[in-house]
Amino acid sequence: MEDAVTAILERPMTTDTPGAEEPLTGFDDLLRTTEELDTPDGFKAELIRGKIVVSPWSRPFYKLYMRSLRLQLAAHVPEGHDADTSPFLFSFASSERAYGPDLHVADLAAFRGNARHVDGDALSLVAELTSVPTRDVDWQEKLEVYGRHVPVYLVLDMQAEEITAFWDPSDHGYRARTTVPFGKPLPIPAPFGFDLDTSEFIVPEEPEEDDAAE
Repeated sequence: MEDAVTAILERPMTTDTPGAEEPLTGFDDLLRTTEELDTPDGFKAELIRGKIVVSPWSRPFYKLYMRSLRLQLAAHVPEGHDADTSPFLFSFASSERAYGPDLHVADLAAFRGNARHVDGDALSLVAELTSVPTRDVDWQEKLEVYGRHVPVYLVLDMQAEEITAFWDPSDHGYRARTTVPFGKPLPIPAPFGFDLDTSEFIVPEEPEEDDAAE
């Protein structure tokens, strides 16, 4: 996720809706607003720390990393699941959060119907590619929430040039992790069970210009 540009709403108070069986909570109101927000092309809205945050999608060169991830994961996804980088909003009601991960693997059955968001319980894996302004969100905020809900979380730290796999979620967060530098294979745990080739994540250095050349 690239630079966060706008924090639009603070968390509202609990409100009553005429005709509703139960009053809407602050999270329900914020989630509905996030879903209905008319964001500019190339931007996404997420619900982070009680605020709706609008930010641009990843930089173009991130596509190469996400494509490599998607193609490798696609051969190992659980039955009925699909690996994708399309912009979908996943809701985590118990944590009062809603995220649009850079890459997700989720149960296709959860996409049926007319809902504007997908239940986070459908996820088997998420991946985030860090940027300087959002690195703390990926490493702290999202790690905490994913660590209670999603079987596997991959963090591609673009600044440190390394990738970390978190797995074995619990009420207190992930109980296992492995980190390797870009270029080394990364074991992806169950339900995937394969070694991820990260050699394509290494950006080749441009040759230095020869100042003495005419």
